[in-house]
Amino acid sequence: MKQRYSFNRRSVIASGLALGAGLSGSALASGAGDHPVALSAYGPIRGFVQDGVNIFKGVRYGADTSKSRFAKPMAPQSWQEPIDAFNYGAASPQRGDRETMSEDCLFLNVWTPALNDGGKRPVMVYFHGGAYNSGSGSDPLYDGVNLVQKGDVVVITVNHRLNAFGYLYLPILTGGAFPDSGNAGIWDLVLALEWVRDNAAVFGGDPSRIMVFGQSGGGAKIATMMAAPAAKALFHSAATMSGQQVTASGPLNATERARAFLEAVSIAPDDIDALKSAPVETLIEGLAAADPINSSRGLYFGPVLDERFLTRHPFWPDAPKQSADIPMILGNTHDETRNLIGRRESDAFDLTWDEVPERLAAHLRVDISPREVLDTYRTLYPDYSASDVFFAATTAGRSWRGQVEESDARARQGAPTWVYQMDFGSPLDGGKWGAPHAFDIPLAFDNVDKEGSTTGTGEAARRVADQLSRAFINLARNGDPNHDGLPKWQQHTLPKRQAMVFDENTRLVNDPRRGERELFAKVPFTQWGT
Repeated sequence: MKQRYSFNRRSVIASGLALGAGLSGSALASGAGDHPVALSAYGPIRGFVQDGVNIFKGVRYGADTSKSRFAKPMAPQSWQEPIDAFNYGAASPQRGDRETMSEDCLFLNVWTPALNDGGKRPVMVYFHGGAYNSGSGSDPLYDGVNLVQKGDVVVITVNHRLNAFGYLYLPILTGGAFPDSGNAGIWDLVLALEWVRDNAAVFGGDPSRIMVFGQSGGGAKIATMMAAPAAKALFHSAATMSGQQVTASGPLNATERARAFLEAVSIAPDDIDALKSAPVETLIEGLAAADPINSSRGLYFGPVLDERFLTRHPFWPDAPKQSADIPMILGNTHDETRNLIGRRESDAFDLTWDEVPERLAAHLRVDISPREVLDTYRTLYPDYSASDVFFAATTAGRSWRGQVEESDARARQGAPTWVYQMDFGSPLDGGKWGAPHAFDIPLAFDNVDKEGSTTGTGEAARRVADQLSRAFINLARNGDPNHDGLPKWQQHTLPKRQAMVFDENTRLVNDPRRGERELFAKVPFTQWGT
């Protein structure tokens, strides 16, 4: 059955105008009557006020990418009359239903205390998750009001090209056409950060204190940019949450994936006109193709070692020198795969010991004996159930390992790095989810009461949210996450491997999960997609 996609005339027109003609229902409900106008580098934009915060949604930072499909993004044309920035802009085309999707998707959203007041506030720019395939900057959990009110900062979220629209590597197949296609989606983020630099002061921010932060794919995009010459000096601190990019896809594997995609959509590689003009819906259908490198998985899209945007792997064989002076937080949740796998395979919560090795073999993503993993975990954690071992091992081998590689590489480099582990878990369903993937998003934004949060709103959740969000704010402001609501957060060094463990009793721990780290250190690690 074909999926339905919401590319209706109304949504495409709305995204093309960037913004709609009137206040959204939520803005009206908030009683916003003031419409501040900011003179951006490309033209005036009109926002609204909510809870004392100036908000501008769907602000255009790049031109319609349908006119530059598979190419580097272009700056937008200037305008003279104020454009209403009351509604989120379109998301990049992707699988599944979204209210508005369009190739015209280069929009960002701004929350700020004041305009043009010389406030020189830190600017916190968030890159959304969804691997490199899905998502947008408009999730309710990314609402910036609470961070603005708490920290006197400017908050920005960003949309950019995803999946084939952002990462289909075409130059080898097309005889050199589309040379930037493999990293077009991250070129979008470079353009967005240039917009932030050029417009920070207008929105009360400081162009010399731009922090990027992101979860999952958002963090991976940050790790990639830390090794990309084009992104040098565009941000001054960084925080990644369950998002690492140790290695990128090589050009040969990326080419095989592009070949599989083009076969799925019945486009010949030498048909340049068809590549430029194929309907968006057709290209989305092609995303369902199997990956030719590992046919058990869906088609991988992600950054490519293309010798243009990337001339080295992001964090291999070492940490990139160009970002050695950037203060960085790296965090992961304790139970990443309880939802990454458990949502799709509910029987994983009821495994027997005999079932664990085969299930581990399917999910670990590193070549290690499942029996050795099982035996080691049973020794390390004798009270764990079979399912506990499965989720802990897949978290350590698949989701946490990249953070270990990156944080250790930065420690060897002497780069200012702070590591956290989120042990505080969700109270839902009797606590079966633990601290799963994406659990720390509402904590970092201090949005525990927003739609989609699984943290609960109890005293502990609010305390951990305050601790983590203030740490992020302080990193943006001072280049150091420490504040009076935390124990002293020491930098990650070797061999201590200090990490702040956020929990009911937040504390600094040396080398948490040491036994797990040592187990997986015996096998080499490359990112899925390489």
